[in-house]
Amino acid sequence: MAEITVYGAPWCPDCKRSKKFLAEHRVPFRWVDVDEDAEGLRFIEELQKGGRTIPTIVFPEGNHLLQPSDGDLARRLGLKLEADRAAYDLAIVGGGPAGLAAAIYAAREGISALVVDRSALGGQAEVTERVDNYPGFPDGIGGSELAERFVTQARRYGVEMLAAVGVDGLEPDGSHTVLRLAGGQRVCAQAVLVATGSSYRRLGVPGEDELIGAGVHFCATCDGPFYKGAEELLVVGGGNSGLEEGMFLSQFADRIRLVEFAPELKASRLLQDKVRSDPKFAIHTNTEVVELRGRPKLEEVVARDRTSGEEFRWHPRGAFVFIGLDPNSAFLKGTVDLDRWGFVVTDGYATSTSGVFCAGDVRAGSTKQLGAAVGEGIAALLEIRRHLERSREIAPHMVNA
Repeated sequence: MAEITVYGAPWCPDCKRSKKFLAEHRVPFRWVDVDEDAEGLRFIEELQKGGRTIPTIVFPEGNHLLQPSDGDLARRLGLKLEADRAAYDLAIVGGGPAGLAAAIYAAREGISALVVDRSALGGQAEVTERVDNYPGFPDGIGGSELAERFVTQARRYGVEMLAAVGVDGLEPDGSHTVLRLAGGQRVCAQAVLVATGSSYRRLGVPGEDELIGAGVHFCATCDGPFYKGAEELLVVGGGNSGLEEGMFLSQFADRIRLVEFAPELKASRLLQDKVRSDPKFAIHTNTEVVELRGRPKLEEVVARDRTSGEEFRWHPRGAFVFIGLDPNSAFLKGTVDLDRWGFVVTDGYATSTSGVFCAGDVRAGSTKQLGAAVGEGIAALLEIRRHLERSREIAPHMVNA
């Protein structure tokens, strides 16, 4: 699939979605911006007999897709989109570190499990440039490589996994739960583990998608140490997280440039006082980032004063974005209790709905760290095992003591 070519434009949301889908599934492709490449525009006009529908995705064999859905792309790439069975002991919604860790332990316990992920298997680890603080890898490991190892280990234990398949909702049915899959299939499970994680809010500016992991980051503790000795780092976000992460990053860089969209910082007064008294910090409020530039790594950040319109051009080694997290929990509304931000409320790892459990970043109170997510997935699985034992749905000899 190395010769896949995506013809589109930076302003096209469907183009962004298709590029994101291919990148998440580790499918290499060539990008042609038809706004800048006249030959590329002529090519798609000839292909479409005068049409200009984008994205146009051309495959090595010469065939193509016009404005495909994620499902269309998944089928073209040969991804498995339907479960083999109608019922399982455990259905795991989310194929990141928490979900895969639980799946591996379930397989070893003799618990039949299905993993379903709306995106690519591997979760946030997949888009992390390098993981330097995961035990067992003293020299660090690439995020995509670590994610692939999780997936490979789950496959070795025979775990059934569906990627690019969303879950539209859960329906309690007596002692079981029915999952409505996006493709229309319905799957029944005696227990469900929700491990859908959360998504970092993005700036939504030109250049951001292409530079994630290549100078644009969302986790200071994960990626900050790579910038030891940097002259300048940029932090976007003036809330508690932005200032806390900025203080952490200050140990690696000579200067931290902090950018806040609102007229004032939103962090606690104590944090504001600490940052304002630190000579390493340059603070810009009422300022918006409008573009990220550079290839293959970040080279320039373009920002603008929202009042005067004055434009700034900065050249940090890296940019860290802390403008919030959105839990991937929309499909759970009305099924389990959520807190005011949408994170799943649990008692231990059990939700408010019997037989439905939760682990990892989508759980209220989780630490949003990779190692912790793995631990939560394992701990939740052990709680699920006890639930299955109590329900007498699994014969005692199938469950290890």
